[in-house]
Amino acid sequence: MALTVELFPCLSDNYGFLIRDEATGQVAAVDTPEAGAILAALEATGWGRLDLILNTHWHPDHTQGNAEIKAATGCEIVGPEEVRRVAPLDRVVADGEVVMLGETALLVTAMPGHTLGHVTYRSGADGIAFVGDVIFPLGCGRLFEGTPAQMWSSLQAVAAWPNVTRLYGAHEYAASNARFALSVDERPEMAAHAAEIFARRERGEATIPTTVGVEKAFNPFVRAGGEADFALRRAAKDVF
Repeated sequence: MALTVELFPCLSDNYGFLIRDEATGQVAAVDTPEAGAILAALEATGWGRLDLILNTHWHPDHTQGNAEIKAATGCEIVGPEEVRRVAPLDRVVADGEVVMLGETALLVTAMPGHTLGHVTYRSGADGIAFVGDVIFPLGCGRLFEGTPAQMWSSLQAVAAWPNVTRLYGAHEYAASNARFALSVDERPEMAAHAAEIFARRERGEATIPTTVGVEKAFNPFVRAGGEADFALRRAAKDVF
């Protein structure tokens, strides 16, 4: 399989993703934080088409470009039912379903916590997952709707994927996450990892994607000692 990913900044700290199935040329946008940036990136790729929008959850910084991009490209909008709260949606998907982008099979997995209907899209064959606001380098999404138990379960589901799986989270939060991680993890290897992240951000480099293996080794939320410990860490990060 061959899935090409184009990453580019949107808004103040979002990332946009365009993905292309190389076997067929079909293209999808994962979330729509900023229609203009996404359409400009699509033109820059020369790919010449957009077949799907794949929404991970309903928050406007992930859906507000749906209508404009559909009007410009005629694409189909796919996502969880909750997207209908704020934006157009053509096809509702839920846990365990598969979305085909050409010959690439993207497994939909329910990952509640940040919102109740949040989903991720993963190509096991390519070792790539688009995880929205579930997990970031050294971080995880705030619990706007879900419970600590739900988010802990979602993070453990991500941790069960192969270690080499590349995780495309939707925001650039790595530097602030690293500062919090250093406050709860005094290992020298954590300090070295944080220093690498700070250096990458100083150079203006994205810290996305990360991998399951890296987050299992360093992410303070994935490494929490259970649901209760996770809840304490998430609450502490909210006021850090």
